[in-house]
Amino acid sequence: MVKKGAIMLSSERVVKTIRNILRIVLLSILALFLSCSSQQESERMFTITAEELQTQKLAYCSDYFSFIGSDDRGLVAFALDNNRGRDGDSWQAEHFVVLHDEKTGWQVVNGSGPYYNVTRQLETIPNSPDFSFEGTASTGLRIRSGSNVLELRIAPVKIQIAEKRGLAEYRLGSAEATLIWGARTLTGRVIHEYLFVPAFNRLTRKYPGLFSDFHGIYVSIQNVGDLYIHKQKSMFFSPLIAKQEGFLFLNRQGYRLSSLNVSVRKSSFAPGFYRWPARWEGSFAAGLDHYAFTGRITDRKTISNWMIGGFAMGIVKGSLVSARETWTLYGLGELVI
Repeated sequence: MVKKGAIMLSSERVVKTIRNILRIVLLSILALFLSCSSQQESERMFTITAEELQTQKLAYCSDYFSFIGSDDRGLVAFALDNNRGRDGDSWQAEHFVVLHDEKTGWQVVNGSGPYYNVTRQLETIPNSPDFSFEGTASTGLRIRSGSNVLELRIAPVKIQIAEKRGLAEYRLGSAEATLIWGARTLTGRVIHEYLFVPAFNRLTRKYPGLFSDFHGIYVSIQNVGDLYIHKQKSMFFSPLIAKQEGFLFLNRQGYRLSSLNVSVRKSSFAPGFYRWPARWEGSFAAGLDHYAFTGRITDRKTISNWMIGGFAMGIVKGSLVSARETWTLYGLGELVI
């Protein structure tokens, strides 16, 4: 006699298999249908000249700041993405912001979403009703938010990765930083990610294949260093942005990662034809040393669900191991599946 538990287990496997097959079929059809136009748009980003850009008037710029810091009450994670664009005679801007306290969880914050780019700024970040900016990433930056009762002070960012293709630019770096949040003063570090792309503006236009299984890991190494890693399947910004990339800043030295290998060791349920990554393992070389790392999502916040994929932020905890030492990791994970 077949046991009820065995039937249920078999049914669950069938459902999971069907979901995976449907997701693969849907994604394959979508990719086939849209690949030609996407490839042409991607190539144009790296070949357009400054003179042509003045006529086309289409561009996009982004500054992403990920802060991890601590005080006597614990660890806090804060991320602020600042995107702006131009499309013809219209100018756009938007923030994406999250704030997490390790003891009380995700906080309610003001400011996420589009706002009027009335000053028509692209290279620099325009002020919004919720955030104001003084300085630059290269010289030192102060970000204030009265509505959230916080201020982020960032020392000049030390660039670890810089790529340029035509007019397009991509930079990654980090710096010491202080977050004043209410009555708390948290010392820590910021990872900064900068992107400028001509002949492109995701704030006004749709681009198939722009994101595909993107995993971004922004973690602090015991408040004395940083580790940034991303892995993705998308080749939209290639060769400007690699499918796997990262840097390590430790003992006052910065290194671009080589021989980087990242794999998902555990995934968790998502309400659609996909699953959230839940734990990573990997290895890389930095300078003359080799490292192994682990990271796991301990508190995920789903931002959007599209059934065949989704967008979420999460707290990442893990470890970094070399031949001589082991460090703990704590920070943010960005997932666009």
